[in-house]
Amino acid sequence: MELPVSFEEFDIVEIRFKGGRKDFYRNTNRLDLTTGDAVVVDVPNGHHIGFVSLKGELVRLQMLKKKVENNEEIRSIYRIATEQDMAKFNEVRDLEGGAMYRSREIIQQLNLRMKLSDVEYQADKSKATFYYSADDRVDFRDLIKKLAEEFKVRIEMRQISLRHEAGRLGGIGSCGRELCCSTWLTDFKSVSTTAARYQNLSLNPSKLSGQCGRLKCCLNYELETYMEALKDIPTVNRPLQTQHGEAFLQKTDIFKKMMWFGFKGDNNWYPVPVERVQEILELNAKGVAVESLTVVVEEEPKQNEFVAQVEGSLERLDDKYKAKKKKKKKKKGGQAGDAAVAETAPAQGPERKPRSEMEPREGEQRRNRNPRPDNRNRNREAGPENREPRPARDHRGNRERAEGNRPEQANRERGNRERGENRPKPNREPRPPREGNERPPQQPQAQQPGQEGQQQQPKKQRSRKPFRNRKPDQNKPSTDA
Repeated sequence: MELPVSFEEFDIVEIRFKGGRKDFYRNTNRLDLTTGDAVVVDVPNGHHIGFVSLKGELVRLQMLKKKVENNEEIRSIYRIATEQDMAKFNEVRDLEGGAMYRSREIIQQLNLRMKLSDVEYQADKSKATFYYSADDRVDFRDLIKKLAEEFKVRIEMRQISLRHEAGRLGGIGSCGRELCCSTWLTDFKSVSTTAARYQNLSLNPSKLSGQCGRLKCCLNYELETYMEALKDIPTVNRPLQTQHGEAFLQKTDIFKKMMWFGFKGDNNWYPVPVERVQEILELNAKGVAVESLTVVVEEEPKQNEFVAQVEGSLERLDDKYKAKKKKKKKKKGGQAGDAAVAETAPAQGPERKPRSEMEPREGEQRRNRNPRPDNRNRNREAGPENREPRPARDHRGNRERAEGNRPEQANRERGNRERGENRPKPNREPRPPREGNERPPQQPQAQQPGQEGQQQQPKKQRSRKPFRNRKPDQNKPSTDA
């Protein structure tokens, strides 16, 4: 996108000097300037160096604000400052500090009631401007003569107000920010104590005054907002007449539209809305004393919404888990509980049969189809006389049978292998028959050949847990008969 050819930039530029002083100069040579560039400008009887602070159409608006006319009186810009110009300018600025201290000594010698705040040298070192402030008129004719003899330059005395003086010196305000007069504020308006009264501020000079010793400029910033808010608040010149006594105005909250009143001998303050105050003023004008400052409205007790939600949720939970509670009762009560659930909740599902009428489970069917032989009970009924005698066991034969066809007797033979001898089991008394599942009796073992003459010794009862999943000691020699 190309710029229009007929567009011409505004030829006046705003230049800033020491202490925040600004002035307007015409860019007659059409220099390509940027904000912050140092330029050499035309001043009476010489030249000076300043810095570009504003350019373009904003300068036109600034001139309208300050009521500066665009005429031939506006001076021009010579050139952009070079390194030599800046070096001379810095040398001149170094002389300002010493000149200010020396001039203050001369003022004290002459006993003049004035305060010298700043000294500014011109860039060509042909002129020095002394800024001072004073409460009364000062005759400084003798002072100018002595200053001209001392510094060998043309002297100019310029009186400034205390607000301008604070702006030139700068500083930090009570708000924690840099002073408005030294940063952006150019027009100083008069500030009175009525601005503090409208804003309900305490008339304390130490809090309302700034570093310049005058009232703070920021008191005027919010004054218009307070004035608009005060239109709806009535003016109370007399105390309010009530049956309890006279109520005096103590405090007014402008933005909340609330006024606080208090009675004699009572330290409590009572808040009253603005509308109620207007009603009381109208009744008092008719000679009627109100019963109380505020109107008490009896409201019907309302149930708390949170409590109502909690109660409703509990009722829903009761309905939700009602069926689960009945199922628990059914398990505890048996058939009677099943009948009660069937009567109370017939629509919850199909009727359930009692446990005795239900079909047997899969495990029960298998148990009934393949019953185990009751050989143990037969041997017990036959008695110890009719049992076949057990042959003596051989250690090697037991190991072979444990590894081969009889793995269930491996744990029993480990104790005999560790002891190195075979002991026959003692004759046991028959056990009473068991109800339910019964284990089949163990079959008598066949007697090995070569062991007919050995007597059967009773086996010592030992706990089988230490020998479970344990291999026999291979290094221990075995003792065979």
